[in-house]
Amino acid sequence: MTQFSHQERIEMANRALSDPSLGVKNDRFRLHYHFMPPAGWMNDPNGLIQYRGEYHVFYQHDPYGPQQGPMHWGHAKSRDLIRWEHLPVALAPSETYDWVTEGIGGGCWSGSAVDDDGLFTLVYTGHVDGRRPEEVQCLATSTDGIRFEKAAFNPVIEGPPEPDGFGFRDPKVWKRGDCWCMVVGFGKGGFGKALFYRSFNLREWEYVGPAAESDGTMGDMWECPDLFPLGEGDRHVLVISPMNMGETKTMYLSGDFDYETGRLSVEHAERLDYGFDFYAPQTFLDDRGRRLLFGWMNIWGSAMPERGDGWMGALTIPREIQPAEGGKIRMVPVPELRELRGGHHAVKAQQIPEGAEVPLAGIRSEALELIAVFDASASKDAEFGILLRCSEDDSERTEVRYCPASGILSMDRNRSGIGDKGISETSIAPMDDGRIKLHLFLDRSSVELFANDGERTITNRIYPDPSSLGIKLFARSGNASLVSLDIWELKSIR
Repeated sequence: MTQFSHQERIEMANRALSDPSLGVKNDRFRLHYHFMPPAGWMNDPNGLIQYRGEYHVFYQHDPYGPQQGPMHWGHAKSRDLIRWEHLPVALAPSETYDWVTEGIGGGCWSGSAVDDDGLFTLVYTGHVDGRRPEEVQCLATSTDGIRFEKAAFNPVIEGPPEPDGFGFRDPKVWKRGDCWCMVVGFGKGGFGKALFYRSFNLREWEYVGPAAESDGTMGDMWECPDLFPLGEGDRHVLVISPMNMGETKTMYLSGDFDYETGRLSVEHAERLDYGFDFYAPQTFLDDRGRRLLFGWMNIWGSAMPERGDGWMGALTIPREIQPAEGGKIRMVPVPELRELRGGHHAVKAQQIPEGAEVPLAGIRSEALELIAVFDASASKDAEFGILLRCSEDDSERTEVRYCPASGILSMDRNRSGIGDKGISETSIAPMDDGRIKLHLFLDRSSVELFANDGERTITNRIYPDPSSLGIKLFARSGNASLVSLDIWELKSIR
């Protein structure tokens, strides 16, 4: 394969995205209000940043088809976190440390973005299968926020600090005072780690040590680490996406972080989202002081039916991370999403008899926001919830269910269409007033559930037939008490 310059590779990628023969063939699963690539493949969100008043999202991208190929960085920007303008591809593999040829994988892998005194700077992993070292850390900069140039002195970190490791990628960079800080994903001997570095110029980096590492139960390599302050004092949260720990789980660890030793004193560890389709999240701070997050709303190894339509991948809705008691966190939808609300339907309080499935007439849409409140204290013997995307013959449905006796909240997608099956579960107690609050965002091929104001979240992709639009309330093993249900039809951003 002929070697081209970085800008030539960028131009080739952008031409591919405008080629109808490589584009989206069917929009049956294209989402109404979630961020997606214009065509081709997308996985991890990268380089989340607010720069000169605009929000920027970069993402792992193959512009040539709906598969994980040579990784580029797709790019888009927004003023409101909701409506996005697609920009030219920002990074393409072109150098010895990230250039891939036919049959050899790699490219410009995940990383982050920072504002270096006005200079828009991307920090990313250059990956080439079989190269030694296989992964290095690199810089690219821009003065206009659109055209990025790779640093002539790349790589800035030429390999991991220890030999015989498993992975060395996904740098997350932030600034503390005059010092730049970085965590990089790593693994060795079956233990995932987040390695901590510091620098005063983004070019020369000092390795300090592991900020945290697995206790043997949290995977053998930690992808996409993200360390940030949250709450009072030295409280920090480390988000990780562990590999090879059975069912894939994105987790967070919280505790005090010591910048001198580079060590997080872990006091709490928990799964971040309890769905099947939530991975590689990244956070950033905006000018309102909010810690915002996007995650990849897919997962490795899943069926990904949209690939047959010429595209793959989506991001979650934007979420704000907030501190909670005991080192825990909450994730809540950003209020900007309310701008999408259209027609409103209010369902009155009612008792749902045991065994009943109550259809909600007049509500048939692929894009909805629902806030349902149930009195769990008055429904202790029941299992109750909401059925979404129901077909007329009842062959398709997605079930959101709560059982007060066990405290289990679940989302069942075994009858959700042509995609993967399975039941997502988490435990959650009612709020202090004895109620359970289920806040749902339904899109054409996704469901995101925020329970009890973000105490637990469940994120799943579903692929029902476009005609499956019914919604029902249900109760089993006892009567259920619905306190309120508000439903909004959500406007499309397309």
